[in-house]
Amino acid sequence: MAVLARRLSTGPDRFSAGQLSVVRFAVGAAVSLLVFRLRPGLYRPRNLRLLVSRGLSGGVVVVLYFWALARIPAGEAGMLYNLFPAVATVMALRMLHERPTPALGAAILLATAGVVLVLGNGTLDLGLGWGEASALGAAFFAAVSANVIRAMRGTDNAPTIFFFFCLAGLPVVLPFALDPWPGGAVPWALAVAMALSAFAAQVLMTEAYGALSVAEAAAWLQLTPIAQYLLAALILGERVTAVGLLGILVSVAGVAWATMLLPRRSAASPP
Repeated sequence: MAVLARRLSTGPDRFSAGQLSVVRFAVGAAVSLLVFRLRPGLYRPRNLRLLVSRGLSGGVVVVLYFWALARIPAGEAGMLYNLFPAVATVMALRMLHERPTPALGAAILLATAGVVLVLGNGTLDLGLGWGEASALGAAFFAAVSANVIRAMRGTDNAPTIFFFFCLAGLPVVLPFALDPWPGGAVPWALAVAMALSAFAAQVLMTEAYGALSVAEAAAWLQLTPIAQYLLAALILGERVTAVGLLGILVSVAGVAWATMLLPRRSAASPP
């Protein structure tokens, strides 16, 4: 999703961050309605307050992240944004009263350290511009969203949560999509592919938060920026450095360590 968004933000027929956000939410809502039509019992909203809260915070996340992708390389934006699992773990200490084991906490720190090594394509010289600030802001609101998702997974299923994410997020991003829209079949096909990728990613992530604690999910989610870094190099030609590759190895080692520490059966969702 992020690599396609970066491509669409910088090409000749480029979409603005707000326009990409609108496409993402509109396609996501349409696909959700189709799924609900095919499986009528799947739409089961229970906690409306948290469902709407997830949508509002998610709308802020999406527009900030797409804004970052329009200004800085996809690899760098992904590394900054995907610090959110570690931030979410800290938030979960108070919001959900989750207590990760010291070993799991150390594994998350190791995985996050690998992500930090890859920051700025291995230069470790970010300089905080608008792009970087937007990615960090998106990471903060994504951490809030992660805890909200985890809190309501005991009452609401993943497709319903995603539908409200699109429904409540759309009004948040619409004011940022008032510029003239691009034309052309190829950019629009890529935009729809980006939105479908986002649909798959969000539903799968929400499912994961039903089976894993915030800390357990945080370790696995550190694979996201690694994949994004490599895909950006392959598809967009972004630079890969020796320090960046070292960061990948460190992060994967942290994820592997955390995987070994996971319980044999899934953790119960909080009430």
